[in-house]
Amino acid sequence: MSERRAGTRGPLSAGVRSARYLTVALFTGVATLPMPMLLLGATATVAAAGLGLILLPTALLGLRRWADLARRRVGAYLGEAVPSRYREPGGRFWQTLTDPATWRDIGWMFAHIAVGIPFGAIGLIALAGPVVTVAQAALWWVLPADEPLTLLGMPVTGWGTALGAGAAQLVLCVALLLWATPALARVHARMSRALLRASAAERLAERVDALTESRADALEAHAAELRRIERDLHDGAQAQLVALAMRLGVAERTMAEDPQTARRLLREAQSGAEEAMAELRDVVRTIYPPILADRGLDGAASALAARCPVPVQIAVGPLGAVPAAVEATAYFVIAEALTNVAKHARARRARVGVRRDGPSLLVELTDDGIGGVDESRGSGIAGIRRRVAALDGTTRITSPPGGPTTLEVTLPCES
Repeated sequence: MSERRAGTRGPLSAGVRSARYLTVALFTGVATLPMPMLLLGATATVAAAGLGLILLPTALLGLRRWADLARRRVGAYLGEAVPSRYREPGGRFWQTLTDPATWRDIGWMFAHIAVGIPFGAIGLIALAGPVVTVAQAALWWVLPADEPLTLLGMPVTGWGTALGAGAAQLVLCVALLLWATPALARVHARMSRALLRASAAERLAERVDALTESRADALEAHAAELRRIERDLHDGAQAQLVALAMRLGVAERTMAEDPQTARRLLREAQSGAEEAMAELRDVVRTIYPPILADRGLDGAASALAARCPVPVQIAVGPLGAVPAAVEATAYFVIAEALTNVAKHARARRARVGVRRDGPSLLVELTDDGIGGVDESRGSGIAGIRRRVAALDGTTRITSPPGGPTTLEVTLPCES
């Protein structure tokens, strides 16, 4: 997307931008020149003395920071982030030395010196060349006659030579700026991106680790959900059914001798049966809310908003086909978030937005409350994160002290 966007710039704008990028590459390449010697010296001290066990990780961490600056610069030029993927953020010797990202940084260092300096020199010439050429052609007469100005290898001894050679050199510099520098900048930026970002195998390994962690969270959340359902059934519907059976048994034994007591017990049994049915319906709603099947996510979100004591604005865009598990998770996210707003936010109003963004379902809730959400204090956000992570989704919350609070959840809708 970035390179397509860069391609929509005008030729002059793209050329100047690329020339600036290459000029910075020239200076950073020159600044990188001492680094190989510093790393070599630190490595030599490892063999000679234990001091190198401190100096080498320090030098490598310095290279990391330098490479991170390059990642940001390359990402800004290409319009896409080039994330750093270091295993060990600290300075311990073995972890730093065996991190594949460390060796990518070293490879980039040598490549940047070899490519960045010559390409950067061309970028500097293209950037400064037109201005310098015009100044030279206009001020050729300032130089002494025995040491004349030279343009394109020709000594300038008169205005004819100054204007002709100056125009030719200006055309050359402009051509360099318009066509050569964008190509060279793309080559350098793509080379740096390829060297500084993780390989496909490393990204796959990280993905497997993330999925393993989310799977463990999903299993833990599933086990907790089963325990909650069992507790709700035991403490609610099961207790009601046991009391119902006891009342029916007593009513049966007293029917002949005390019809009045038997009728009272039957009425209580009927009331108990209704309460048990209500308890069962509540448990079923926590497994998969029937309102989702009846009215869809739009209607279910509106029902949650209607029950919330804080005024809630609902905005649901066209959603298309949404898997049942994703729909249920979105429903529980909205329910938990609105519960938090009602209990903790001290908000006057809230807004819930649900929309489809390509293969993902986006849920956003904002309130104008006091902010300062602390996940460690049982705010329900941890539970939301577990539910969302179980579907390989992402959760982001912004809640500065004083508000507002914004919860953003992204749920993938395609496998």
